[in-house]
Amino acid sequence: MASQEGIIKFYLAFTPGDSLSAGEIAGINRWRGIMLARGLIGQDPKRYDGYGFGNISRRLPPYDAPAGHRRFVISGTQTGHIAVLGPEHYALVTEYDPDHNRVVATGPAKPSSESLTHSGVYDMDDEVRCVIHVHSPEIWHAAAQLGLPTTDVAAICGTPEMAVEVARLFADTDVRARRIFSMGGHEDGIVAFGRTADEAGDTLLAVLDQVRRG
Repeated sequence: MASQEGIIKFYLAFTPGDSLSAGEIAGINRWRGIMLARGLIGQDPKRYDGYGFGNISRRLPPYDAPAGHRRFVISGTQTGHIAVLGPEHYALVTEYDPDHNRVVATGPAKPSSESLTHSGVYDMDDEVRCVIHVHSPEIWHAAAQLGLPTTDVAAICGTPEMAVEVARLFADTDVRARRIFSMGGHEDGIVAFGRTADEAGDTLLAVLDQVRRG
């Protein structure tokens, strides 16, 4: 819930390292800026105990890597207050193991506290190349009305339980086709994904526009 926003809950094996190039993060960084401008990613002292919220990632090759080794670059933990991110604000996740609550990462920044959720989406669909996690009270409160796939309220953000819930959604709902789901136990949490950053971002904004149109 809000009091746990932005706090890493998994065991992180982190090694400081070089950043990726600006070109390698350009696509997701553009969408991060769009989400920031709409208040879907950011940091506000009046929201979530002042913690930063929202994150974005992009899967990297090799795309035939097995589950647990699907590398991705993800915005760093507690970077919501930064207006424009640079390569130094992203981390590279190289391995992850939800069963043992473990993430291995390198780079100039530590990875987002939602890294296990992102990894869960990548493991469920070989075609996904981008995951965006935002905070949208409008979509979250309308999730049932919209019929959005929703994780169990008992699954807390950034935990193995959330990764299990992501797998359940892919097995039991139409989330693969809809490319968006609500995080039932994570206040205002919404996740969108796609084969490109544009597909993920456009999906999210289309649902937000649908809610606003009523």
